[in-house]
Amino acid sequence: PGRMSSETNWGVVFPQNEIGRNPAVIREYAQTAERRGYDHLITFDHVLSVNSGSRPDWEGIYDHEDPFHEVMVLLGHLAGATNRPKLATGVLVLPQRKAPLVAKQATEVDILSDGRLRLGVGVGWNEVEQEALGEDFSTRGRRIEEQIDVLRELWTNDLVTFEGEYHDLPDLGLNPLPVQQPIPL
Repeated sequence: PGRMSSETNWGVVFPQNEIGRNPAVIREYAQTAERRGYDHLITFDHVLSVNSGSRPDWEGIYDHEDPFHEVMVLLGHLAGATNRPKLATGVLVLPQRKAPLVAKQATEVDILSDGRLRLGVGVGWNEVEQEALGEDFSTRGRRIEEQIDVLRELWTNDLVTFEGEYHDLPDLGLNPLPVQQPIPL
């Protein structure tokens, strides 16, 4: 196949479960997608994996045998390996993470990619994973709404004072700020 038409917006999904752990192969995959003219690379997120053998009632589509690279570190690597395609999460499970840390990590990827990050977020479906990471699965919907506000504030202001149900930021900020103001979310 030849290069993609500039009239379309085509992307590829990073093959988390198939690509393995060789950094040269990961880099080559991204560079090949860029050479072929793809407009964006999308990667998915899981931190912990469930042993479905010890949970006979497990209904999840992934288990401990399905590898997942850590999404923000992976995007940082892909930022250095490519020059043009947008780098996107599809989906980062935001409620299982602390919003200020995600703001800092996303800022760094945005800087390293010269403003190519698109951060897709969601509430997640894996209750076991979220609770193992210290988060209350039942409040994930309310938390993500507040987290989105926190992210946007941290990405666009030198200093932020934020008092919410889940976050208390007394006159704090990120330095440096991201290239994009705010990072598309």
